Amino acid sequence: MLKEVSAGIIVYRKTSEGPKFLILYHGRGYWNFPKGKIENDIQENVEGVLRGKEKSFQAAVRETKEETGLSRNDLKFNQLFNKSSNFELEDKKQDQSNKYFKVYEKFVFWKKSGNKIEKIFKIVILYLAETKKIDICLSNEHSGYGWFTYKEAIKILSKYKDSQKILRQAYEALGESKT
Repeated sequence: MLKEVSAGIIVYRKTSEGPKFLILYHGRGYWNFPKGKIENDIQENVEGVLRGKEKSFQAAVRETKEETGLSRNDLKFNQLFNKSSNFELEDKKQDQSNKYFKVYEKFVFWKKSGNKIEKIFKIVILYLAETKKIDICLSNEHSGYGWFTYKEAIKILSKYKDSQKILRQAYEALGESKT
């Protein structure tokens, strides 16, 4: 079985109705948080230093920028707690992301590759960050987005129990009740 690792950000903004969460619409009834695959290629960073595989935090920031236009400077990451899993995906000595709220979503799906269908074990690492921005610059891989209260977001994510669970953990981390 192949393994695929993605990273993203649960983006929220504070409103008089409580936190509103950014959820992107991919089409065909599929809504989710900004996220994407962690790059394995050798890349050059801002300082011109070549580096290997991205860390989950770097990938989450990059993917969120690509999909929403929200940059690292537009986001304030929550340092409330780190909800870890059984997997050690990062080198803790080099990865500063351990100080931020982080949750994992794990599932299996099947992907067609040529003439065969492969079983993929997917792990999604999601961080929690606040923004003051209301308008986003949507990428062409999405056909819509919305800012939703917790109750609205839970309904929209009703087909995706893991995403609902992650949203619930984020909501509770913000000190909100389950109502």
